[in-house]
Amino acid sequence: MATTPRLLERYRNEVAPVLEKEFGYSNVMQVPRIVKVVLNIGMGEALQNAKSLDAAAGDLTAIAGQKTVFTKAKKSIANFKLREGNTIGVTVTLRQERMWSFLDRLINIALPRLRDFRGINPDSFDGHGNYSLGLREQLLFPEIHYEKVDKIRGMAVTVVTTAKTDEEGRRLLELLGMPFRK
Repeated sequence: MATTPRLLERYRNEVAPVLEKEFGYSNVMQVPRIVKVVLNIGMGEALQNAKSLDAAAGDLTAIAGQKTVFTKAKKSIANFKLREGNTIGVTVTLRQERMWSFLDRLINIALPRLRDFRGINPDSFDGHGNYSLGLREQLLFPEIHYEKVDKIRGMAVTVVTTAKTDEEGRRLLELLGMPFRK
């Protein structure tokens, strides 16, 4: 039987009761929770160098522990020499155990490895309690071996929650240990 990720244990035992009390929810199902985490690497360079897509997909697969999906352009943009249907990025959506273990690694291992780290921007919410974070390099994660990296790439991490407001979403992530800048 699989063990429950420690961040999920923390959510159930510490975070949910605090949120329920703070916001005065009448029902346990009203308490905000994390639904999924989406990792994305957008690559304009993929138009010239198709092998870079495979390298990015390999990195993202190693970080997420799950197979990636290639994203295609929805529109043609002449200035960027981009045609509709061109592959321009890789993405992966994490849910349940993989999502919780990824968030644990992000909060406790990857973010503290950032140079001159003073916390992440507390204002990157979308108005509905979802949080987006940009990372400049994939080397923050211990799964990536420095020698095997062909190029340093950034990635976007989006945490999707059931929170109705940014305040609820911010408090949920704060209680889980997300290091917001003061």
